[in-house]
Amino acid sequence: MKVFTGKNKWSVAALATSFMLASSVVASGADKPRIAIIHQSFDTEYNVIWADAAKKHPAVTDGSVELTILDGRQDPSVQAGMMDTVLGQKYNAIVFIPVDSEAGNDPVRKAKEAGVPVFGANTLITDQSLYTAFVGSDDVEAGRLLAKAVTTPNQPGNIVILEGKIGHSAQVQRLQGIKEALKDMPDVKILETKTANWSRAEAQALVENWITAHPGKITGIAAENDEMALGALDAVKSAGLDPKKVKIAGIDGIDDALNAVKRGEMQSVLQDATNQAQGLIDVVLGNLEGESFKPSATMWKVNGGTVDWTPGQHTGVMVPWVPVTPENVDALIASRTKK
Repeated sequence: MKVFTGKNKWSVAALATSFMLASSVVASGADKPRIAIIHQSFDTEYNVIWADAAKKHPAVTDGSVELTILDGRQDPSVQAGMMDTVLGQKYNAIVFIPVDSEAGNDPVRKAKEAGVPVFGANTLITDQSLYTAFVGSDDVEAGRLLAKAVTTPNQPGNIVILEGKIGHSAQVQRLQGIKEALKDMPDVKILETKTANWSRAEAQALVENWITAHPGKITGIAAENDEMALGALDAVKSAGLDPKKVKIAGIDGIDDALNAVKRGEMQSVLQDATNQAQGLIDVVLGNLEGESFKPSATMWKVNGGTVDWTPGQHTGVMVPWVPVTPENVDALIASRTKK
């Protein structure tokens, strides 16, 4: 275990509504663990995939655990209010996926002071000592991969960067990784950097403006998630440019991005939502139940995966990134349609 120092059509709006109203698989009986997940939002495909994977953990589907998932609606104040509500309902453990890395500290601190263990997932608060454990992926490494995807070794280039929501840990760390990688590429210039708030529509509008402002100069577009990368792709196509000649890359491996990779129009890095979410449930239950708990997420070596499960040392796990390539994209698409 690495200690901590992403073809069926679906409707985000419909799923988000169902999560907000009653996102729980309810198990009767006071002796069963009750876990509440305060998510950042359900306005992106990746977050919906993540939440759906958590609900499909075997301990949830067989009724051994009661799981409630709440939609923070990309609002730190909403998440703070949800924390107050959850603490009043006496859950055994809380998972907190912050909208804002600084604003998220106080709700988590309140839970810790109340004696309720809080587990971080996917994105971080700045005071990580407040977590009982964290399960996610290394966003700095994701940024490095992103920079390499939109540049060509030993060749000059001009790139633009689409950032996520400002203050979100993934936005901060992915930008850090991009800039770290670019230190070794002195001939690559950043023409523009701006947030598109993880939004496909905002990204499309930004990139349309950038194409106009820098005609014929943009060689690469680094988007900190796939939604923004897909918006950039729409902008490139609308401008009559060949997407195979402008390197576009994103992060998450959502359905539309996988299909765009298959068409050769962009690149992506899969953030393994299933193993993040189900590995997290394992880590929570391992901390609640002790060394006798047997994990079931596919990533653990005991189940043929790639990450060690170490009983009694469930302090944090980094789930590996999976670059999406022409060689593995069909298998990734097939695995998504089976879930």
